[in-house]
Amino acid sequence: MNGVIIIDKPAGWTSHDVVNRMRRILQQRSIGHLGTLDPLATGVLPLVTGSLTRLAQFYIASEKTYEGVIRFGFATNTYDADGEPVETHVEAAAQACPERSLRGCPVAIATFNLSTLQTLAAEFHGTIQQTPPPFSAKKIQGVPAYKLARKQKEVILEPVQVEIKEFTITAVENDRAHFRARVSSGTYMRSIAHEMGQRLGCGAHLASLRRTSVAEFDITQAHTIEEIETTCHSEVWGGRPRPPIPPAATHSTELHPRQQLDTLFIHPRQLLPHFPSVTADEPTAARIRSGRPINLPELSRARQVKVFASQTELLAIATRVAGTLFHPKIVFPAEPPRTGNHVPE
Repeated sequence: MNGVIIIDKPAGWTSHDVVNRMRRILQQRSIGHLGTLDPLATGVLPLVTGSLTRLAQFYIASEKTYEGVIRFGFATNTYDADGEPVETHVEAAAQACPERSLRGCPVAIATFNLSTLQTLAAEFHGTIQQTPPPFSAKKIQGVPAYKLARKQKEVILEPVQVEIKEFTITAVENDRAHFRARVSSGTYMRSIAHEMGQRLGCGAHLASLRRTSVAEFDITQAHTIEEIETTCHSEVWGGRPRPPIPPAATHSTELHPRQQLDTLFIHPRQLLPHFPSVTADEPTAARIRSGRPINLPELSRARQVKVFASQTELLAIATRVAGTLFHPKIVFPAEPPRTGNHVPE
C-alpha cells in the first residue's frame, strides 16, 4: 500500500508508537513519519507507506504550525508538563506562596497580562538561535541527549538557528497563556516556553501542544487511529483474505471496504503541491520505469516535477538536468495487489 495518511496523534504516544501500531493495522511493514511529535503533543503526524516512504526527503525542512498552552510559575527538567519541577523554581514557588502547593501556585502571575506576554512573544519573532531541550533526540557524540539526561549526566547542546514566523499569545487564564505559532523545522516550542519563564524570572513550561499542520497537511485531513482501525477491520472479513473490489462497487453509491480505506489517504495529486505535475503516456512511462531521462518541453522552468502514470499513480519525481531534459530521481514501483491477511512482526 503506497500512500500518505495523516494521523491525529493522541497524547502519551511517541511517534514511533504510532508507526508500530499502524504497521499492524495496515498490515504494512514499510511505514515512516514526516516529523516527530513529543509524547505530550497531539495533532498532525503524516505517515508515508510503501514505496512513498522515499518522499520523506522532501519534507525534512517542512514548516509547522501549533496551538498550545504555556504554564508559568515553575520550570521542569523536560521543559514540558511530563517533566519534574526544577529545584530552583520549586524553592521560588515555596517562598512566593508557601500556603499553596507548587502546581497550584501562580508565581509572579500578577505581574503580567495579555499585553505583557504579547510583547515578550514578539521578541522571539524572526531567525533566532535556540538551544534544544536536554530531553530531546539531538545527539551528543552519537548518543541521544535524552538518554544522557535520564542518567543525570551533563547535557550540553549547541544552539541552532530556527525561524519563528508567527508566535502570538491569544489569551491568558491565571497562570496559563494560550498561543499560536508557525515555525521552521527543528523548532522546539518547549524551549520557547522555558526561555519565556527565564526572562520573566518565574519559570515556565509547555503545558500542552497540538500540531495543526505540517507542510501541506493540516488537521482537517487527520484521522484517529481508532477510525483507521475500524475501517481496516471491516476489510479483513473475519480473518479471511480481503476480496478485490467487485466491478459493481465502482458504480455503487456505497463504498466497498477497500475503497473506504483508500479515501482515508491523501490523494497523490495533492502531494508536494509546489512541484508541477505531468501525466506520462505509456512509452514515456516505460522510459521512466527503466530509469531513462525524458523530455518535458512544457516544464522547462521547473527544477523538479511529479510524473503520474494515471490520475492516481505517482510514477516518479524527476529532476531537470539540462534544458527540457528531466532525469527520474525517484521511481516508485507499482503497488502490488493486496491479498492475504499477514500482519508483520
